[in-house]
This record gives sequence, C-alpha cells and structure tokens, in this order.
Amino acid sequence: MSQARLSPGVRPGRLTPDQLARNFADVAPPLDAHEARVAADRCYFCHDAPCVTACPTSIDIPLFIRQIATGTPDAAAMTILHANILGGMCARVCPTETLCEGACVRMEAEGKPVEIGALQRFATDGLMAQPGHPFRRAAPTGRRVAVVGAGPAGLACAHRLAAKGHEVAIFEARPKPGGLNEYGIASYKAVDGFAQAEVEWLIGIGGITLRHGQRLGQQVTLDGLRADFDAVFLGMGLGGVNALRAEGEDRDNVLDAVAFIRDLRQADDLANLPVGRDVVVIGGGMTAVDAAVQARLLGAETVTIVYRRDRSRMGASRHEQDHATASGVRIICNAAPVAVHGNGSLAEVEFCHTEDGPDGLAMTGPHFRLRADQLFRAIGQRLDCAPEGLALEGGKIAVTGAGRTSLNGVWAGGDCALGGDDLTVTAVAEGRDAAEDIHAALTGGP
Repeated sequence: MSQARLSPGVRPGRLTPDQLARNFADVAPPLDAHEARVAADRCYFCHDAPCVTACPTSIDIPLFIRQIATGTPDAAAMTILHANILGGMCARVCPTETLCEGACVRMEAEGKPVEIGALQRFATDGLMAQPGHPFRRAAPTGRRVAVVGAGPAGLACAHRLAAKGHEVAIFEARPKPGGLNEYGIASYKAVDGFAQAEVEWLIGIGGITLRHGQRLGQQVTLDGLRADFDAVFLGMGLGGVNALRAEGEDRDNVLDAVAFIRDLRQADDLANLPVGRDVVVIGGGMTAVDAAVQARLLGAETVTIVYRRDRSRMGASRHEQDHATASGVRIICNAAPVAVHGNGSLAEVEFCHTEDGPDGLAMTGPHFRLRADQLFRAIGQRLDCAPEGLALEGGKIAVTGAGRTSLNGVWAGGDCALGGDDLTVTAVAEGRDAAEDIHAALTGGP
C-alpha cells in the first residue's frame, strides 16, 4: 500500500485466511436455472416499462426476462449485450435499487421489485461461459480509431466500432484493462477475476488491440493520435484525487480511498494487506462505502464514514449505506474535517459540525475528534491529464451530442467527460453512443 510508514495500529493479518475468504465471498451469489425462472415469472412484462426508461443503456428488460421465462436465456443475453456489452459487470455493480429495480412496478406495489440485476447476470454469465464470441464483425472499413483508456467507456466504444468493421487500438496507462471495473470497485462485488474475464471475452470479437503503459500526455499525445488515426475517443477517466484541505493531511497513513481499493483488488493475499485498528473514511459516495466496508472486512475494529452533508445527499445509494451499517460501519453526517492530528503518523481527526443552508455549507461547531490510525480520502476525483486545445467545463472535457469535443475528430465519454456520473452503466452508454457517432462520421452515414 502506498504510504510512508506504518503506525503500530496499522498492520496486516488481522484475520485468518478462512475469515478473509468468507468476508470477501460473492456478496450476491448467482441464481440457478430454477431460481431464475421463478424470478422471471414475477415480471408483468410492461409495454411501457419504467425499468427500461430508468436504465442508462435502455436494455429491453421485459423482453430479456420473457426470454428467460420461456427457456431461452442465451437469447436474453443477446438482448442485453446488444444494448450493453458490459452487461455482466453491470449486473454485479449497478445500483439497480435506484435504477431499473427502483422503477419496477412491483416495487411500487409490493416493495419488492423483480430481481432484474440477478436475472441479467444469470443470462450473461451463461452465454459468456460458452466458447467463441457471439458477435460478428462487419466487413473491414479500412478506418482506424484510437481509444484512450480501457475502462467501461473505452471498452464499449471499442467493441461497437470493431463490430462495425473498424480497426481499434486501445491505449491504456495501467498494466491491466478494465478501468474502475478492475481497480475501483469492492472485491466482493466481482469475484474470481470477473473483470479481466469480461475484457478477454469482449476483445474476442477481433479487430481490437490493447497497448499498455500508454498514458496520454506522456507515452502518447492527442496530436500524435489525431495524426495517426481517423478518429480518437477519450475515455481515460479521472486520475487525480481531491485534497481534504485540512491541516495536517500530509501525515503518514492519510491515504486515497481509490488507492486502497486498487491495492486490495490487486493483492495476491489479503492477509498481507495492512489495515488500521480505527479507520475513518471521508466522503459519501460509492468509493467511500467500498473502502469502509472492505476495511471492516479486513479486520478493522472501528470504521467510520464522515460526510459533510445530510445522509439523503450521499452519493452512495441507501441500499449501499445500509450494507455499510450492516457490516459494522458507522456513518456520521453533517461534519467536515478541519485538522489531522498526530506526531508524524495519524492519531486523531478533528471535525466541525456543518449545516447546509441557502448560502451553501457552513461550519456551525462545535468541534469533535475521532481516534484514527488510518484515514481514507474519498471526496471525488479530478481530471489530471487534459490535453491542450480541448474545451473544459466543470473540470471535465466539454462534449455535445454523442460525445463530440471541441476538437474535430475527437470524442470523449465516461467520467472524464461532462455528464459522467461514476457509474459503469452510464460510461458504457456514452462509449457506445460515441462509437455510433464516430461510425457515422467516418462513413458518411446518418
């Protein structure tokens, strides 16, 4: 883990290997064939289904559920994957409780929606386990497209372009593809190396090459890509992490939550990963929840999430908040960090109570302190490699339509672009739609 020095309270091996294996098992085990048929039978197959409207990729949910109900799960998988090529991962990590399942009419009537996410996983896992790739490429167009970033947006864009006959080169800074699916989500949501398996399956369509160790602005430049390729799609995500702006945050064991999650995801042996006895996480989004829950699962005795606004304003869904509290994580709202105390290493974090009023967030006092030997920042990320010449808005790449940037021949999508909301499914939709626009621009089509 990236830190200068471990304090006595931060150490590896707090739990036995058996305990760790149980803690990091699949949080939502897959349905078997009988369970899937029973779950599918609960669907009303609405004609104007609100679940479809709530899905950023507009999957025809009633259709794929009917296909499962009638014993054709492979057809259901193709219905899903035509709209969302990363439907397998989205089935695992999407906040379905606020998207499709939250909009389900059964949720409104009974408080228990159709298990759309579990049914989607049942269908896609079954098809992906079969040999070969179910999509065929169109005739070669002779056009070449560069994709920067092998995250959800870049992968979705690359697959759609390859399917249309273009040659695609993906430039990825990290050793592995997948983006946040590989490096940024809780391990218990996608077990057994699913993120890499999904990428390998996706590129099985052909026409896609992966080039690792290629960071925009270092090994490759936007000008160079524009000169060498017919079009460029930027989907490199957000690399920078926002600072706390609290006195003393440079002390040892004050870390970025995204780095903690990355290290945990890449660890060969979780017993070797150090974690504190008393852990504090600053933030209110999914990264904060994933970091806090996993710290607890690694054996931290107390884990506290502190968020500056009311709980209803947290980026993490209520389902994820409840999962955190059920895992033993305490959530404190309406408090902001003002100082990090300790003699070299972290010992306490000082907070001030806040109030969110018409003029914004205000410090209202009084101050209080939490004991901590490990502090994780989860207060958002920022674009750290904006190429010259690209118009920005709100700290992200400005786009119009289906991802068109201010530079001719350059598109963008996912978290690095305006409108990205830190959801895999939204990034997939933006990458897919940009690919359609790129194809139209390259071929003169509609």
